[in-house]
Amino acid sequence: MIPPAHAPAFLAANGWGGAEILPLAGDASFRRYFRVVDGERQAVLMDAPPEHEDVGPFLAIAGHLDRLGLSAPRSHAVDRTGGLLLLEDFGDRLVGPLLRAGAEDEAPIYRDAITLLARLAEQPVPARLAPYDMAVLRREIGLFPEWYVPAVDLDVDLESWARAWDAVLPRVADPKPPVLVLRDYHVDNIILLDRIGLRRLGLLDFQDALAGHPAYDLVSLLQDARRDVSPALEAGMLEAYSAEARVADVDAFRADYEILGAQRNTKILGIFTRLWKRDGKRNYLPFQPRVWAYLERNLKHPALAPVAAWFEGNVPPEYRAAHWTETSA
Repeated sequence: MIPPAHAPAFLAANGWGGAEILPLAGDASFRRYFRVVDGERQAVLMDAPPEHEDVGPFLAIAGHLDRLGLSAPRSHAVDRTGGLLLLEDFGDRLVGPLLRAGAEDEAPIYRDAITLLARLAEQPVPARLAPYDMAVLRREIGLFPEWYVPAVDLDVDLESWARAWDAVLPRVADPKPPVLVLRDYHVDNIILLDRIGLRRLGLLDFQDALAGHPAYDLVSLLQDARRDVSPALEAGMLEAYSAEARVADVDAFRADYEILGAQRNTKILGIFTRLWKRDGKRNYLPFQPRVWAYLERNLKHPALAPVAAWFEGNVPPEYRAAHWTETSA
């Protein structure tokens, strides 16, 4: 977490010369974050190496969310060529750590987070936003056979894998109308702010947003890889969303939710394995059993019968959650 060499010049050129640059966070991408402190002023420096990241989508989605009356960090300064953004500092009240410490009641926060998604579902998606279509859905689940399968030395049938998913994904690939899907919407990407209404939820990590199905961000929130969400809370929030968003066919929506849950959790198993194998980030391994538990719940839904049959025939129980411990990895 050493700041990039061109950061001091960038800060100086934008009125922050001599400011202290302190490590703040990294994430599962190549992005890193630093807190910039200059006396009483604070800001956040995003380092998004341009050979790996493009700050343009972040700026576009942040502006869109702000225009909708939601809280996304505003930009003080931008260096697209150098991959630097100087952003509004939302502070340290990240919801995930607050809940883990017992400092906040989870139900009201989840309720507001659900209301926010219902409001997003009412709005047109930004112009030229790429679709969350079959090509993307297929590419994402492909991370499982690409990374997870060889990591545990499995021999699987890839032809039947493709057929199984092609039997279930089309119903969630082309929603009409689509909604803005933030794609990584969970309590570790929400900060509590001293603001009124939905603006009290500060949103982070939305630069990969696509136009897709409204159930996807619900899955991201309610089947959180980083914390246990009780089935009772999940059910209550799904019911609340269905009422607020005026879902016409609740049973069909729940089937879509489970399909997207299976898709997302399968993708995450591949991503977390890639972070370990390719990037040396072992800290994601302890989340694997939880993700497997979510996936196995998803697969019980009748809409996922072909995919459930594939996992039953290709991934024995001992190669699922039980295989993922720090000692075995």
